[in-house]
Amino acid sequence: MSNTPLSQTDLQDVRIVASDLDGTLLLPDHTLGELTKQTLKKLHQQGMTFIFATGRHHVDVATFRSIAGIPAYMITSNGARVHSPDNQLMYSKNLPEEVIQPIVDILKQDPSLRIHIYRSDDWLTDKEDLSLSKHHQESGFNYTVFDVDNAPTQDVAKLFFTHPDHDHLAQYEQQLKEQFGDKLSIAFSTPTCLEMMAPNVSKGDALKAVAQALGKDLEHCIAFGDGMNDVEMLEAAHKGLVMGTAHHKVMQALPNHEIIGSSADEAVAHYLEDHLL
Repeated sequence: MSNTPLSQTDLQDVRIVASDLDGTLLLPDHTLGELTKQTLKKLHQQGMTFIFATGRHHVDVATFRSIAGIPAYMITSNGARVHSPDNQLMYSKNLPEEVIQPIVDILKQDPSLRIHIYRSDDWLTDKEDLSLSKHHQESGFNYTVFDVDNAPTQDVAKLFFTHPDHDHLAQYEQQLKEQFGDKLSIAFSTPTCLEMMAPNVSKGDALKAVAQALGKDLEHCIAFGDGMNDVEMLEAAHKGLVMGTAHHKVMQALPNHEIIGSSADEAVAHYLEDHLL
């Protein structure tokens, strides 16, 4: 991986483009911009495979795929689920059932946290929060409230929790790593959202699985992201591009990766138009 632009030879070899959504491909209002939609269609027309790679739920992401109008793959819940362009489940890995209630028991003691659970077909949260709907206005995907004393343990793709103070969440990150060790994969999707998946679940591992299914390797792939949950994917791809608005921890983790603009300026689409199309 280098910090230099892709050469013309590299460009000819790229067949797979993967991108995170929030903070990367989507505008700040969590919608797809017009240039982005046009660019994704051009990628498809030129025979390239596009992959939405996100912490979002696949029900939510399917709406963005429909709006884009392309038969894209979907890596969702940070790699815990992978769906093919025709919506077939290619890969699924759940959180170990025995860790879920103990994690919730720790988190529920802090009323300033909001706890969320993604299962295969639904989204659960511990308390009402009407502001969450702004992130899902395109899809209409919405939550139901669950009982923190009786959390669901089956079919859980990921458990995540939010707080406006990153340092507050970072304390829990350390505590959970110490207590549960290799029973979890833990990553920040945004500075205010800490997520837990099954061991060895990441966007990077899921990206490798999609490439293998396509009969390609990641020498044929470029990827875009802005969160700590994107780091493995950006390292795995032949070329990983970091958004200029990424958290400083992402910059520190990927010091040699090329940095592009912001999602507000549709920087992913501009990069693809300038360098690939």
